[in-house]
Amino acid sequence: MTSPGREAGNVSVFAIGMLALIAACCLGLGRLGAAVLVQARAEAAADAAALAAADQLALGRGGRAAHDAAAATARMNGAELVRCDCEGVAAEVEVEIDAVAGLAEPGRARARAEVDFSAAESAPVRGP
Repeated sequence: MTSPGREAGNVSVFAIGMLALIAACCLGLGRLGAAVLVQARAEAAADAAALAAADQLALGRGGRAAHDAAAATARMNGAELVRCDCEGVAAEVEVEIDAVAGLAEPGRARARAEVDFSAAESAPVRGP
């Protein structure tokens, strides 16, 4: 049988170990949450940039105007335009967004938007 004096610190060691485990789990969840947030922001910025570029293509303003619109829209969403293929009736963009406070890697996302003129051809024209 052991004396009670030798086991007096066991609860403290166990409590410190549990606190360290809880802190590690919280840090891991924080990093995961930051990564999900960065990726969601990158996807939203890519979608918006692709739509802005497709809008310029639909208006017949050409690839350069589409690229400029995609870059401006990406910047407004906190991202940087990495690539923009804007030709004809399709715009495909790739954006990158910085990490949140160093908790996650930068996020990258791609999006594609196409101009569909068939809906405009079948819509009735309303005059004044």
